[in-house]
Amino acid sequence: MSLPPEKASELKQIIHQQLLKMDVHGRIREVLAETIREELAPEHQQLSTEDLIKALRQRGIIDDVMKELKYVTDVNKTERTLAPKPSTHFVDREPPVLKKTNIDPTRRYLYLQVLGGKAFLDHLQEPEPLPGQICSTFTLCLHFRNQRFRSKPVPCACEPDFQDGFLLEIHKDSLGDGSKMVDATTMLSISDPVHMVLIKTDTFGETTLVASYFLEWRSVLAAENGITNVAVELLGVGTESKVSVGVLNIRLEMYPQLNKTLSSDIISTQFTLERQKTAERERLFLVYAKQWWREYLQIRPTHNTRLVKIFAQDENGVNRPVCSYVRPLRAGRLLDTPRQAARFVSVLGHERAALIGGGGGKQEQWCTLLAFVCRNKGDCEDHANLLCSLLLGFGLEAFVCVGTKAKGVPHTWVMTCGSDGTITFWESLTGHRYVHRPINPDDPPLVEQPKPLYPYRTIGCIFNHQKFFGNCQPSDAVELCVFDLHDESKWKPMSGEAIKSICPPGATSSVPPFPPLCASTIDAAVTSNEIEVQLRILVSEHRKDLGLSTVWDDHLSYLLSPALAAYELERTTGVTAGNEEFQDSVRRAVPDGHTFKGFPIHFVHRNARRAFATCLRSPFCEEIICCRGDQVRLAVRVRVFTYPESACAVWIMFACKYRSVL
Repeated sequence: MSLPPEKASELKQIIHQQLLKMDVHGRIREVLAETIREELAPEHQQLSTEDLIKALRQRGIIDDVMKELKYVTDVNKTERTLAPKPSTHFVDREPPVLKKTNIDPTRRYLYLQVLGGKAFLDHLQEPEPLPGQICSTFTLCLHFRNQRFRSKPVPCACEPDFQDGFLLEIHKDSLGDGSKMVDATTMLSISDPVHMVLIKTDTFGETTLVASYFLEWRSVLAAENGITNVAVELLGVGTESKVSVGVLNIRLEMYPQLNKTLSSDIISTQFTLERQKTAERERLFLVYAKQWWREYLQIRPTHNTRLVKIFAQDENGVNRPVCSYVRPLRAGRLLDTPRQAARFVSVLGHERAALIGGGGGKQEQWCTLLAFVCRNKGDCEDHANLLCSLLLGFGLEAFVCVGTKAKGVPHTWVMTCGSDGTITFWESLTGHRYVHRPINPDDPPLVEQPKPLYPYRTIGCIFNHQKFFGNCQPSDAVELCVFDLHDESKWKPMSGEAIKSICPPGATSSVPPFPPLCASTIDAAVTSNEIEVQLRILVSEHRKDLGLSTVWDDHLSYLLSPALAAYELERTTGVTAGNEEFQDSVRRAVPDGHTFKGFPIHFVHRNARRAFATCLRSPFCEEIICCRGDQVRLAVRVRVFTYPESACAVWIMFACKYRSVL
């Protein structure tokens, strides 16, 4: 590696100064004199450079010099970093660890830096967090063309100190034309925005969606030096979608720099054309949807009361066709079966959108997929849309159903149509599956009718990414419905072409692309141990307050593991296994004349204190934790099962054994 002349002279100067500082020249003279005395006196032979260096090395002088001259090296010396090198390589302290990114020099990248925030007025009175103090944090999540990024959490403040950079590959999906580096004109046609989601995590680990923003990055194509700075105003979500929550300072930079930039007029013209095209498509679909709805109402006047949902508002208050919330989603190696996908969706938290004020109404908010998975919780519509997308990805014919459950509460769930005509309902909040067998109201009274096990009462419409059907059967009761989707007298379809025009993979669309799922970052064994240790402390303290001593039985605790694994297997597959071995091991561990009691419980959060408070509300569990008697031994086992997006199922089992004295 050759250095520029000015750098080489600078480096020589630094080395020269260090050698003077250590008086290396004087020490070399001493070694030289000593070596001549010891080795040249007998034979008077010539002293070579190698002999001198050998003598210097033997006396440790070279090692001393090298110790003093510390060089900034990276963790992996075989790779080079693209970060600009400092003016000198010499430092007096430990070198910082530089993080590297592998960069393909033939590809084009967008380097997006977040350089702090301002005007987050909700946190104006937020005190400065003390060192080591747990405080609420902001995390910024990004998605661009199948790439996901997450910023480091920063303390919530009026001016949050975001200092993060993200390297986004422009041509992620294809190599481009003959693997040539993509030029500015081609990049102008890439209309995918950078989707940014801001999440707030409070001191208890609860997450809140603060803002969701689509960043138009192509303005950087007109920047002369390939760099542009933008101030992004973030708006709130739901009922606060018109209220500013703060401003992010963002710097965009192209790597490598463009040889030829575009004029700002060309870019603004492109944006205008795209907006006009999208607006025209959406206008035409709206005209078609109105016509379809008029025809649907003419079939039967009572259709006006049915839950036929054609549009739904996202977190930003934008009306989107419901079909655009669903798309085939493949989870790669993260999920192996449709039932495992259903289990994953069910362990994501359920939370209704917040409604300001009373009235008991429900705030409608269908979240985009990125906002849902980054927050790790959402309403039943979010769960149903994700489950339907995953089932479509597994090659099933899946639909989202919109209807009601008991007491007329609006609800959404998922339905799959088997190739043999079998209709299966999937409850996205629990992972339960129900086979639908319709009741024929015309059958004689003596004919035994199937009893529905599902909680659904009525169904108004079903949809996926390509189809939409309105229920036009005489009754919208689920138990009476026949799901023959080819019979237009039972299900009124929408035009597939109309749906395709406004839903990907159509042309230019305002619908955000789906992000890929991310693997879990939770270590299941470590997390299980942490929660178990915390629960043991909480149980011991609780019993101490009651005047009871606590003796733990580690062997009995370990024996509870197979039961927890079997519970999770049953939730995932519907198959019960291993119960006989568990019962046999417990019988062997509990001596004659002793009683065993166990209480399993399931959570989708990792807060030990919250879980313990919930357990105490159960009389069965409270009886075990507060057990009194002779030779009482307590046991607790925690097993965390991890899923994509750091979702997890937490199984806890409390148990006790004691000598029966009655």
